[in-house]
Amino acid sequence: MKKDTNTFRYLGLTAILAVGVPSAAHAGGVDAGTLIENTAQATYDTADGTETIDSNTVTLKVDELLDVTVTSLDPGPVSTQPGSDVLTFELTNTGNGPEAYTLTANPAVAGNDFDSTVDGIAVDTNGNGVYDDGIDAILTAPATTAEIAADGTLTVFVLLTVPAGATDTQESQVELTAEAVTGTGAPGTTFAGAGVDGSDAIVGVGGADDSATGDLVVAITTVDLVKSATVADPFGGTSAVPGATITFSIRADVQGSTSVDDLVITDAIPTNTTYQPGTLALDGGGLTDASGDDAGEASATGISVDLGTVAGGSAPTITFDVVIDE
Repeated sequence: MKKDTNTFRYLGLTAILAVGVPSAAHAGGVDAGTLIENTAQATYDTADGTETIDSNTVTLKVDELLDVTVTSLDPGPVSTQPGSDVLTFELTNTGNGPEAYTLTANPAVAGNDFDSTVDGIAVDTNGNGVYDDGIDAILTAPATTAEIAADGTLTVFVLLTVPAGATDTQESQVELTAEAVTGTGAPGTTFAGAGVDGSDAIVGVGGADDSATGDLVVAITTVDLVKSATVADPFGGTSAVPGATITFSIRADVQGSTSVDDLVITDAIPTNTTYQPGTLALDGGGLTDASGDDAGEASATGISVDLGTVAGGSAPTITFDVVIDE
Protein backbone atom coordinates (compact mmCIF):
# COMPACT_ATOMS: atom_id res chain seq x y z
CA MET A 1 0.00 0.00 0.00
CA LYS A 2 1.25 3.37 -0.98
CA LYS A 3 2.00 5.58 1.98
CA ASP A 4 0.23 8.92 2.36
CA THR A 5 2.38 11.60 0.84
CA ASN A 6 1.85 13.64 4.01
CA THR A 7 3.45 10.90 6.02
CA PHE A 8 7.04 11.69 7.03
CA ARG A 9 9.44 9.57 4.97
CA TYR A 10 12.30 11.02 7.07
CA LEU A 11 12.47 12.89 10.34
CA GLY A 12 15.71 14.60 11.43
CA LEU A 13 16.02 16.41 14.72
CA THR A 14 18.86 18.79 15.59
CA ALA A 15 19.42 21.07 18.56
CA ILE A 16 20.96 24.54 18.35
CA LEU A 17 22.60 26.07 21.43
CA ALA A 18 22.92 29.84 21.32
CA VAL A 19 24.67 31.78 24.08
CA GLY A 20 23.80 35.45 24.35
CA VAL A 21 27.28 36.68 25.37
CA PRO A 22 30.73 35.15 25.37
CA SER A 23 31.67 33.52 28.66
CA ALA A 24 34.94 32.51 30.23
CA ALA A 25 35.71 29.49 32.33
CA HIS A 26 35.88 30.52 35.99
CA ALA A 27 36.22 28.73 39.30
CA GLY A 28 32.49 29.31 39.66
CA GLY A 29 31.66 28.26 36.07
CA VAL A 30 29.92 30.28 33.35
CA ASP A 31 29.59 34.01 34.02
CA ALA A 32 26.60 35.05 36.07
CA GLY A 33 23.96 36.73 33.90
CA THR A 34 24.91 34.78 30.77
CA LEU A 35 21.83 33.86 28.66
CA ILE A 36 21.61 30.24 27.60
CA GLU A 37 19.18 29.99 24.68
CA ASN A 38 18.10 26.69 23.16
CA THR A 39 15.99 26.13 20.05
CA ALA A 40 15.18 22.68 18.65
CA GLN A 41 14.85 22.15 14.90
CA ALA A 42 13.23 19.43 12.78
CA THR A 43 13.59 18.69 9.09
CA TYR A 44 11.39 16.29 7.12
CA ASP A 45 10.52 15.41 3.54
CA THR A 46 7.11 15.96 2.00
CA ALA A 47 5.78 15.60 -1.51
CA ASP A 48 6.68 19.24 -1.96
CA GLY A 49 10.23 18.87 -0.70
CA THR A 50 12.11 19.22 2.58
CA GLU A 51 10.51 21.20 5.33
CA THR A 52 12.26 22.75 8.30
CA ILE A 53 10.54 23.87 11.46
CA ASP A 54 11.83 25.45 14.71
CA SER A 55 10.56 24.99 18.22
CA ASN A 56 10.02 27.84 20.59
CA THR A 57 13.24 29.18 22.14
CA VAL A 58 13.91 28.42 25.77
CA THR A 59 16.03 31.09 27.47
CA LEU A 60 17.73 30.66 30.83
CA LYS A 61 19.85 33.18 32.70
CA VAL A 62 22.83 31.80 34.60
CA ASP A 63 22.48 32.59 38.30
CA GLU A 64 25.28 34.03 40.37
CA LEU A 65 27.23 31.73 42.67
CA LEU A 66 28.63 33.40 45.80
CA ASP A 67 31.95 32.16 47.17
CA VAL A 68 35.36 33.35 48.35
CA THR A 69 38.68 32.08 49.68
CA VAL A 70 41.04 33.87 52.05
CA THR A 71 44.73 32.95 52.34
CA SER A 72 47.70 34.36 54.24
CA LEU A 73 50.46 35.68 51.98
CA ASP A 74 53.07 35.76 54.73
CA PRO A 75 55.51 32.86 54.21
CA GLY A 76 55.52 32.06 57.92
CA PRO A 77 55.11 33.71 61.31
CA VAL A 78 55.91 37.40 61.07
CA SER A 79 58.76 38.38 63.39
CA THR A 80 57.49 41.27 65.48
CA GLN A 81 58.12 43.48 68.49
CA PRO A 82 55.83 45.72 70.55
CA GLY A 83 54.56 48.46 68.27
CA SER A 84 53.06 48.60 64.77
CA ASP A 85 53.07 45.65 62.39
CA VAL A 86 51.23 44.30 59.33
CA LEU A 87 49.82 40.93 58.25
CA THR A 88 49.12 40.30 54.55
CA PHE A 89 46.23 38.30 53.09
CA GLU A 90 44.74 37.56 49.67
CA LEU A 91 41.03 37.35 48.79
CA THR A 92 39.94 35.36 45.74
CA ASN A 93 36.43 35.61 44.33
CA THR A 94 35.69 31.97 43.52
CA GLY A 95 32.14 32.72 42.40
CA ASN A 96 31.06 33.44 38.84
CA GLY A 97 30.13 37.09 39.14
CA PRO A 98 31.53 40.32 40.56
CA GLU A 99 31.12 40.54 44.32
CA ALA A 100 32.17 42.79 47.19
CA TYR A 101 33.17 41.42 50.58
CA THR A 102 32.96 42.62 54.16
CA LEU A 103 36.17 41.99 56.10
CA THR A 104 36.53 41.39 59.82
CA ALA A 105 39.81 40.92 61.68
CA ASN A 106 39.77 39.05 64.98
CA PRO A 107 42.97 39.39 67.07
CA ALA A 108 41.66 37.36 70.03
CA VAL A 109 42.20 33.84 68.72
CA ALA A 110 42.10 31.06 71.31
CA GLY A 111 45.57 30.03 72.42
CA ASN A 112 47.24 33.40 71.79
CA ASP A 113 50.05 34.39 74.13
CA PHE A 114 49.00 38.00 73.58
CA ASP A 115 46.28 39.84 71.64
CA SER A 116 47.16 42.70 69.31
CA THR A 117 44.97 45.70 68.57
CA VAL A 118 43.55 45.95 65.05
CA ASP A 119 44.14 49.49 63.78
CA GLY A 120 42.55 49.00 60.36
CA ILE A 121 42.28 46.97 57.18
CA ALA A 122 43.83 48.34 53.98
CA VAL A 123 43.81 47.29 50.32
CA ASP A 124 46.93 47.10 48.16
CA THR A 125 46.20 50.21 46.10
CA ASN A 126 49.41 50.24 44.07
CA GLY A 127 49.61 46.45 43.67
CA ASN A 128 53.17 46.01 44.97
CA GLY A 129 52.24 43.51 47.70
CA VAL A 130 53.73 45.66 50.47
CA TYR A 131 51.81 48.00 52.77
CA ASP A 132 52.63 51.62 51.95
CA ASP A 133 51.42 54.06 54.59
CA GLY A 134 49.61 56.98 53.01
CA ILE A 135 49.24 55.20 49.66
CA ASP A 136 47.27 52.02 50.31
CA ALA A 137 43.63 52.85 51.05
CA ILE A 138 42.31 52.01 54.50
CA LEU A 139 38.74 50.67 54.39
CA THR A 140 36.22 52.53 56.51
CA ALA A 141 34.12 50.53 58.96
CA PRO A 142 32.50 48.23 58.21
CA ALA A 143 35.52 47.31 56.08
CA THR A 144 34.05 46.47 52.68
CA THR A 145 35.97 45.93 49.45
CA ALA A 146 34.96 47.14 46.03
CA GLU A 147 33.55 44.46 43.74
CA ILE A 148 36.09 41.81 42.76
CA ALA A 149 35.60 40.18 39.35
CA ALA A 150 35.05 36.43 39.13
CA ASP A 151 38.39 34.70 39.72
CA GLY A 152 39.83 38.09 40.67
CA THR A 153 42.14 38.55 43.66
CA LEU A 154 42.74 41.37 46.10
CA THR A 155 45.65 41.81 48.51
CA VAL A 156 44.65 43.25 51.86
CA PHE A 157 46.64 44.26 54.92
CA VAL A 158 45.61 43.98 58.56
CA LEU A 159 47.26 46.82 60.47
CA LEU A 160 48.12 45.95 64.06
CA THR A 161 49.64 47.23 67.27
CA VAL A 162 51.51 44.60 69.26
CA PRO A 163 51.13 45.32 73.01
CA ALA A 164 54.06 46.58 75.07
CA GLY A 165 53.82 43.55 77.35
CA ALA A 166 54.58 41.03 74.59
CA THR A 167 57.82 39.21 75.38
CA ASP A 168 60.42 37.32 73.39
CA THR A 169 59.19 34.08 71.69
CA GLN A 170 55.51 34.72 72.46
CA GLU A 171 53.14 33.90 69.59
CA SER A 172 49.78 35.22 68.45
CA GLN A 173 47.32 34.76 65.59
CA VAL A 174 44.95 37.18 63.87
CA GLU A 175 42.01 35.78 61.90
CA LEU A 176 40.68 37.58 58.81
CA THR A 177 37.17 36.70 57.65
CA ALA A 178 35.58 37.72 54.32
CA GLU A 179 31.81 37.55 53.77
CA ALA A 180 29.99 38.16 50.50
CA VAL A 181 28.02 41.41 50.74
CA THR A 182 25.08 39.86 48.86
CA GLY A 183 24.76 37.22 51.56
CA THR A 184 26.14 34.09 53.16
CA GLY A 185 24.65 30.87 54.44
CA ALA A 186 24.37 27.18 53.81
CA PRO A 187 25.25 26.05 50.28
CA GLY A 188 22.25 26.54 48.05
CA THR A 189 20.81 29.46 50.01
CA THR A 190 19.13 31.70 47.43
CA PHE A 191 18.83 35.47 47.33
CA ALA A 192 16.15 36.06 44.71
CA GLY A 193 16.99 38.69 42.10
CA ALA A 194 20.15 39.76 43.94
CA GLY A 195 22.60 38.48 41.34
CA VAL A 196 24.00 39.88 38.10
CA ASP A 197 21.36 41.44 35.82
CA GLY A 198 18.56 40.40 38.15
CA SER A 199 19.57 36.73 38.32
CA ASP A 200 19.32 34.90 41.60
CA ALA A 201 22.38 34.83 43.83
CA ILE A 202 23.04 31.40 45.25
CA VAL A 203 25.52 30.54 48.00
CA GLY A 204 28.25 28.18 46.79
CA VAL A 205 29.81 25.20 48.50
CA GLY A 206 32.07 27.41 50.63
CA GLY A 207 29.18 29.28 52.23
CA ALA A 208 30.20 32.59 50.58
CA ASP A 209 32.57 33.29 53.44
CA ASP A 210 36.04 32.16 54.43
CA SER A 211 38.74 32.81 57.03
CA ALA A 212 42.49 32.54 57.32
CA THR A 213 44.94 33.30 60.10
CA GLY A 214 48.17 35.25 60.08
CA ASP A 215 50.83 34.47 62.67
CA LEU A 216 53.04 36.71 64.76
CA VAL A 217 56.04 35.73 66.86
CA VAL A 218 57.81 38.18 69.13
CA ALA A 219 61.53 38.35 68.45
CA ILE A 220 63.25 40.82 70.72
CA THR A 221 67.04 40.72 70.42
CA THR A 222 69.32 43.09 72.29
CA VAL A 223 73.07 43.59 72.55
CA ASP A 224 74.92 44.31 75.79
CA LEU A 225 78.59 45.34 75.73
CA VAL A 226 80.75 44.29 78.66
CA LYS A 227 84.27 45.74 78.76
CA SER A 228 87.03 44.68 81.10
CA ALA A 229 90.78 45.19 81.43
CA THR A 230 93.74 43.29 82.82
CA VAL A 231 97.15 44.84 83.52
CA ALA A 232 100.64 43.37 83.33
CA ASP A 233 103.37 45.69 84.61
CA PRO A 234 107.12 45.48 83.76
CA PHE A 235 107.84 44.00 87.19
CA GLY A 236 105.63 40.94 86.81
CA GLY A 237 102.76 42.49 88.73
CA THR A 238 99.41 44.06 87.84
CA SER A 239 100.05 47.71 88.64
CA ALA A 240 99.03 50.39 86.13
CA VAL A 241 102.40 52.08 85.87
CA PRO A 242 104.12 53.63 82.82
CA GLY A 243 105.24 50.84 80.55
CA ALA A 244 102.51 48.45 81.76
CA THR A 245 100.45 46.60 79.18
CA ILE A 246 96.65 46.82 79.39
CA THR A 247 94.65 44.10 77.64
CA PHE A 248 91.12 45.30 76.94
CA SER A 249 88.35 42.73 76.41
CA ILE A 250 84.97 43.68 74.90
CA ARG A 251 82.23 41.02 75.00
CA ALA A 252 79.05 41.54 72.94
CA ASP A 253 76.23 39.59 74.59
CA VAL A 254 73.50 39.09 71.97
CA GLN A 255 70.32 38.18 73.83
CA GLY A 256 67.11 37.02 72.19
CA SER A 257 65.59 34.43 69.89
CA THR A 258 66.69 35.93 66.58
CA SER A 259 69.81 37.66 65.28
CA VAL A 260 71.13 41.17 64.85
CA ASP A 261 72.58 42.46 61.60
CA ASP A 262 75.55 44.69 60.83
CA LEU A 263 76.95 44.54 64.36
CA VAL A 264 80.12 46.68 64.49
CA ILE A 265 82.20 47.16 67.65
CA THR A 266 84.49 50.19 67.90
CA ASP A 267 86.74 51.46 70.66
CA ALA A 268 89.05 54.47 70.87
CA ILE A 269 92.62 54.08 72.10
CA PRO A 270 92.73 55.81 75.51
CA THR A 271 94.73 58.99 75.94
CA ASN A 272 98.21 58.43 77.37
CA THR A 273 98.38 54.93 75.92
CA THR A 274 99.73 53.49 72.67
CA TYR A 275 98.08 50.68 70.71
CA GLN A 276 100.27 47.61 70.32
CA PRO A 277 100.21 46.59 66.64
CA GLY A 278 99.09 43.06 65.85
CA THR A 279 97.24 42.47 69.12
CA LEU A 280 93.66 42.81 67.82
CA ALA A 281 91.79 39.48 68.11
CA LEU A 282 88.27 38.06 67.87
CA ASP A 283 87.40 35.09 70.09
CA GLY A 284 91.09 34.38 70.45
CA GLY A 285 91.81 34.45 66.72
CA GLY A 286 94.14 37.16 65.50
CA LEU A 287 92.94 39.91 63.17
CA THR A 288 95.12 42.12 60.99
CA ASP A 289 95.33 45.83 61.65
CA ALA A 290 94.78 46.66 57.98
CA SER A 291 91.26 47.33 56.72
CA GLY A 292 89.49 45.19 54.16
CA ASP A 293 91.21 41.82 54.58
CA ASP A 294 89.22 40.54 57.57
CA ALA A 295 86.63 41.72 60.10
CA GLY A 296 88.96 43.99 62.03
CA GLU A 297 91.11 47.06 61.64
CA ALA A 298 93.23 49.01 64.10
CA SER A 299 95.32 52.15 64.23
CA ALA A 300 96.84 54.57 66.71
CA THR A 301 93.42 56.12 67.26
CA GLY A 302 91.18 53.09 67.70
CA ILE A 303 89.95 49.66 66.70
CA SER A 304 86.88 48.47 64.76
CA VAL A 305 85.52 44.95 64.25
CA ASP A 306 82.62 44.22 61.88
CA LEU A 307 80.80 41.16 63.25
CA GLY A 308 78.03 41.18 60.62
CA THR A 309 75.01 39.05 61.52
CA VAL A 310 75.18 37.57 65.01
CA ALA A 311 72.67 35.05 66.34
CA GLY A 312 70.91 35.45 69.64
CA GLY A 313 72.73 33.61 72.42
CA SER A 314 76.16 34.45 70.99
CA ALA A 315 78.84 36.40 72.83
CA PRO A 316 81.74 37.28 70.50
CA THR A 317 84.70 38.76 72.35
CA ILE A 318 87.27 41.26 71.04
CA THR A 319 90.66 41.86 72.67
CA PHE A 320 93.56 44.24 72.04
CA ASP A 321 96.56 45.62 73.94
CA VAL A 322 97.81 49.13 74.72
CA VAL A 323 100.86 50.27 76.68
CA ILE A 324 100.78 53.11 79.20
CA ASP A 325 103.05 55.80 77.85
CA GLU A 326 106.34 56.37 79.67
